Amino acid sequence: MTALIFPAPDALFDAIGTDLGPSDWLTVTQEMIDLFARATGDDQWIHVDVERARQGPFGSTIAHGYLTMSLVNNFLPQMIDVQGISMGVNVGGDRLRFIAPVPAGSRLRGRGEILTVEKIKGAVQAVIRVTLEIEGSERPACVIETINRYFDEPD
Repeated sequence: MTALIFPAPDALFDAIGTDLGPSDWLTVTQEMIDLFARATGDDQWIHVDVERARQGPFGSTIAHGYLTMSLVNNFLPQMIDVQGISMGVNVGGDRLRFIAPVPAGSRLRGRGEILTVEKIKGAVQAVIRVTLEIEGSERPACVIETINRYFDEPD
């Protein structure tokens, strides 16, 4: 997938309602889950104990919700490329929902929609709803409204 290119942050004002994506597929491996567990200290058996998880409610280990959410950072640059900036920063997220579990070995991709755009604190701020789809599932893994600020390059 090729990202939708915006030549400058102000170009986002004309893009409210624009669909973004889909991104490329990404396989969520057990190794990724294990590394996330080590980094966060969340080593609950539903994430890291493959044998026990086979007998559990999901039939396999599942990705942490916050691991799933963090993958938005992988997918956003595949969907949107705002050029002519000195930097872009993630300032948060709203309305985060974990809808379906992500079994180890699942493939995810992102889809987006530009919801709002406004000038704020010397930047253009865009709220982009990102939906993480699970290949073969009718229900997405999660949905979050990301808040992104794009700062103009200095003159």
